[in-house]
Amino acid sequence: MFRQWIGDAADALVNVFFPAGCRLCDCLMTRASRLPICEQCLVSFPALPTRVCATCGSPALALTTLDGSPSGTASVVDQRTCLDCMERRYRFECARSYAAYRGALVRAVVLLKFERIDPLAAYFGERVASIAKRDGLAGDIVVPVPLHRTRERERGFNQAELIARQAAKRLRLPLKPVLLKRTKARPEKHILSNEERWRIVRGAFATRPGSQVDNKRVLLVDDVMTTGATLDACAAALLEAGAKSVIGLTVARVVRRETPTGIGE
Repeated sequence: MFRQWIGDAADALVNVFFPAGCRLCDCLMTRASRLPICEQCLVSFPALPTRVCATCGSPALALTTLDGSPSGTASVVDQRTCLDCMERRYRFECARSYAAYRGALVRAVVLLKFERIDPLAAYFGERVASIAKRDGLAGDIVVPVPLHRTRERERGFNQAELIARQAAKRLRLPLKPVLLKRTKARPEKHILSNEERWRIVRGAFATRPGSQVDNKRVLLVDDVMTTGATLDACAAALLEAGAKSVIGLTVARVVRRETPTGIGE
């Protein structure tokens, strides 16, 4: 702990006397911090509102539920359910994210995905943990969404594990980074349709032999939630292995519908 404090202080002093540019906008940084992103970029991350879909965490609630009364339907719709969750049943209990995946946050997530920047992982992990605390999302263990072994060997690390490690530390929960494994690699195609995303992750995850997950409440951590397909596939594997529940936590999420808060895509 003392050694880490000395290292942090030394890095901060270097930033003061030899200021560098923000990794996102190239603005000159003079504040004492190991995080290579300026304050302007950090505050520009579009944090999600507290009123989100009870299931997937999307701020794009169904318009018929916003005034508390359904329109043109005989049944009462959950006032905190989005349109997507009215059409699909996920196997995770719920999912929550820190911010919308857009603007400077996209560049920050991509930066962490391809460069191991531990202070950025710590920043994201702290935000993920704060969302879990704010919403009272309890767990027994923290599990990162795994990369396929080939991809992790190429990259040298798993960004979801870096974030999960920091979140687990702040939540004071054990981290189980090798409990889950990805058995099928993601295709090289960069842009996937929603249908393709669901198809390629179906059966793509499994728990490792001997994994202790019976009756555990799992907090499942990833960097970005796009359709929920990856979290759903991981949840299926964990529940099949005996987990009591699975809650998804991500740094960012794609928001596809316009919302009254102005956060949409």
